[in-house]
Amino acid sequence: MNTRTLGPAGPSVSALGLGLMGMSDFYGPADETESIATVHAALDAGITLLDTGDFYGSGHNELLASAALKSRDRDQVRLSVKFGALRDPAGGFIGFDARPVAVKNSLAQTLRRLGTDHVDIYRPARLDPAVPIEDTVGAIAEMVQAGYVRHIGLSEVGADTLRRAHAVHPIADLQIEYSLISRGVEESILPTARELGIAITAYGVLSRGLISGHWSKERSTAGSDFRSHSPRFAEGNLGTNLALVDALRGVAEAKGATVAQVAIAWVLSRGTDVVPLVGARRRDRLTESLGALEVELTAADLAAVEGAVPRDAAVGDRYDAGQMAMLDSERGR
Repeated sequence: MNTRTLGPAGPSVSALGLGLMGMSDFYGPADETESIATVHAALDAGITLLDTGDFYGSGHNELLASAALKSRDRDQVRLSVKFGALRDPAGGFIGFDARPVAVKNSLAQTLRRLGTDHVDIYRPARLDPAVPIEDTVGAIAEMVQAGYVRHIGLSEVGADTLRRAHAVHPIADLQIEYSLISRGVEESILPTARELGIAITAYGVLSRGLISGHWSKERSTAGSDFRSHSPRFAEGNLGTNLALVDALRGVAEAKGATVAQVAIAWVLSRGTDVVPLVGARRRDRLTESLGALEVELTAADLAAVEGAVPRDAAVGDRYDAGQMAMLDSERGR
């Protein structure tokens, strides 16, 4: 497994990371035994970066990660944790809290659920509009000094916020959606991150399965599945977006690869400061994703990929209107 570094002073991690969210939430039911087996397979393949959040399944995802790591060497794993989203007993989202006191309270509970004495990268999942980013980062910095956190990350913030946060304490990485059909980060956020020496951990590299090559118009989603409310999967948009996938399939077949592998390889090609997070919930999907590491895209291949899926060709926002309004990364990007 090749490695990449999250910032000049940040941790060395595997070139691919594994996002655990879907094992607990947002994409319908998951098999916990298969989920843990998938985490083990990822670790055995050399993946060292595991991403979770304290609100994924209202704590379930962290407990799952803890169970998966019980028989493994904790020091060989880099745990990235998001916090801040508030949920009710029914699973609904009821706000966001990134106040300094909430930082410390959330971290205390995360450490207990994960069964560890430190988190490798700790980040607010979104910018709290009621709390200056300096206050939130300052509180995490105190936890760094106390030894409970190794590095500070951010998620879905814009260039200005990134600068303000980095002035308080070095930011190791920015977690943000980045894929063939989500390239807004390239406008000002990615250049700013590179100027500051901040890495990108890219989630949604397969756009929640849309550009995996496994989605179809006939596939149904349950009400609890995020995609049942996603504009890109909506009737009227889905057909256009899947036509892009069909075009990409031709490029992938010419390379002897799958659509998913080419889509992941494209994100890997963006730079050694970009680490894709794959959201595989099963071992077969993980194996396919790992195959992207063997796909070398030449300049001609990249031109073919971007010809098949031109920038801004996808229709529909990446979140619904309410969630889009919460993204600092979408304001003045």
